[in-house]
Amino acid sequence: MRNTLDETQEVTSVGGRPRPAAGAAVFPGHLGRYQIVGELGKGAMGGVYRARDPRINREVALKAIPLAAEFEGRDLEDARTKFFREAEMAGRLSHPHIVTIHDAGEDHGTAYIAMELLRGRHLVEYTDPARLLPVGVALELVACLADALHYAHGQHVVHRDIKPANVMFDAANGELKITDFGIARLTDSNRTRTGIVLGTPSFMSPEQLQGRAVTGSSDLFSLAVTACQLLTGQLPFRADSMPALMIKIAHEPHPPIRAMRPDLPAGLDAVFDRALAKSPADRIESGAALAAALRDLKPADGA
Repeated sequence: MRNTLDETQEVTSVGGRPRPAAGAAVFPGHLGRYQIVGELGKGAMGGVYRARDPRINREVALKAIPLAAEFEGRDLEDARTKFFREAEMAGRLSHPHIVTIHDAGEDHGTAYIAMELLRGRHLVEYTDPARLLPVGVALELVACLADALHYAHGQHVVHRDIKPANVMFDAANGELKITDFGIARLTDSNRTRTGIVLGTPSFMSPEQLQGRAVTGSSDLFSLAVTACQLLTGQLPFRADSMPALMIKIAHEPHPPIRAMRPDLPAGLDAVFDRALAKSPADRIESGAALAAALRDLKPADGA
């Protein structure tokens, strides 16, 4: 039976009342100095647009977040401060598997981040059981993402929303990029006011769902969930309601991944046991360690 908690769901109310999607506003052709060319997509906290920077005639992807529609009063000021602080931290990241941020600003209550315009598709495309990547390719992609997270964590930047929809992959040239660094943290100031969990619940660590401190270890848990879906086409934790899902993630063991797909490499379950440990203290120690463990298991022929 299909899980009624859609794995692509981005916003869920703990109290059971869904949050309306943000970013419905139509912009009059520009945002700041950027000329809007078209819409690339919408998310829980706004829209993503193809835009042109007229100063240097460069096309960019513009992430727009309607702060004034989401917050008010002191909450708005706090969100604005947090947005620019997080944008600055994310903008300092320079890694081949992390999207490059060019600029950040605000226009009439809408904050925006200008970043490199990526080609390819979200990894969601390759979580369909009928479209799974070869095992060796999937393991190497996850190892590359673990390397990128190791770098970001070394810069004291935690992503907080690792999932296939926040990773772009261009199969034609092998380009792989994590997107949306810093966006998830922005929502923390909204969480206490609305009781909302923002993100995709199926990919969250136990501590994140429970409102406890989120560290780089939480990103690695989410990456392991992503890896499971890439390798098997299934999520390790599934339920028909948010409370049931939270209980499973926090307390119930994940199924052995090789029980979900027996042809996966021997030893993979041991890696997942460490990456999906309930307590951060018991989890695999770093992105570099996770990357090394996965590369040790990769088939020699890359299949």
